[in-house]
Amino acid sequence: MISLEDIEVSVIVPSYNNENSIERCLSSIIDQNFSSFEIIFINDGSTDNTLKIANKLLTFSKIKHEIINQKNLGVSSARNNGLKIAKGKYICFVDADDYISENHLKKLHDSIIHTNSDFSFTKMMKVDEKGNYLMKGNEYKNILGISQMSSCEFLKLELLMKIPFSFSQIMYNHEILKNNEIIFNENEVYGEDTEFFLKASVHGNFALVDEFSYFYTQSTTSTTSNLSIERFNFVNILEKVSDYYSLLNLEELSNLIITSRIPKSIFGNLMYLFFINYPYDDLIRYMNKLNLFSKLSKFKMESLNDFKFYIKIKFFLLSPKIYHTCWKKFKNSIF
Repeated sequence: MISLEDIEVSVIVPSYNNENSIERCLSSIIDQNFSSFEIIFINDGSTDNTLKIANKLLTFSKIKHEIINQKNLGVSSARNNGLKIAKGKYICFVDADDYISENHLKKLHDSIIHTNSDFSFTKMMKVDEKGNYLMKGNEYKNILGISQMSSCEFLKLELLMKIPFSFSQIMYNHEILKNNEIIFNENEVYGEDTEFFLKASVHGNFALVDEFSYFYTQSTTSTTSNLSIERFNFVNILEKVSDYYSLLNLEELSNLIITSRIPKSIFGNLMYLFFINYPYDDLIRYMNKLNLFSKLSKFKMESLNDFKFYIKIKFFLLSPKIYHTCWKKFKNSIF
């Protein structure tokens, strides 16, 4: 087992009632071809066999590890508690439903060292609960052949939604997180991980790993899948990040949130609510309450690729009811 001084990376794994996936998750971390890391497992008040399985796996492994037991306070609390005791120079997060390739940590760590970067980013493959791929593999064409980016360049890609993204694709510089007091917002249950990433990543540059090494399990029973109208509260988080960028004199990024990321978030969640047959009148009332029509209207095209989306927004704003009727009839084939 490595000494505390040799820990380069802390891998934080929050878990709540994941007895069906935790063995695959932890085994994928234990079996890394990288040795200088620790696993911090946070049991967030599980009532099934999650803790028992994790205890057995970690106890019999040679990996330095910590196990935290807490009452069910939510994933943000669990991650924050992991950050408090993490000893690594760098931080990675792996959700208990997900798993990583055997070279995930090595690739991320080596790319940081070789490019003298602060953060590193790897490709994510969405899979179903049986491990079947749900992506074509060409979704990262906008960063093909690029090994390093400034934070501004990288954030533009995320804010314009030009690359698939999850905060767990990142290896974070621990010192930067501490110096800038970057933690998870424990008052939010949707989008708090994106807020964490967006605030952290402006403080350093990025190395890019040209490989799929993080596997995100798209489950119909996950917490975010069960959220409905509350998804719109993500707009408030994005507005706070926009203000944060303004304080740092990053006006271009701040404006992109208002004119691109927020409208796309609103419309994306709107389509999801259409899909799950959320009551139309209740939906419109809630959108009016949050002033979402006005925020949606601020969308600006950044390129011709946005033209179709621009037309959809204009059509919806012109007549939400007609748009909803057309969408239900054609099931988004043209709308």
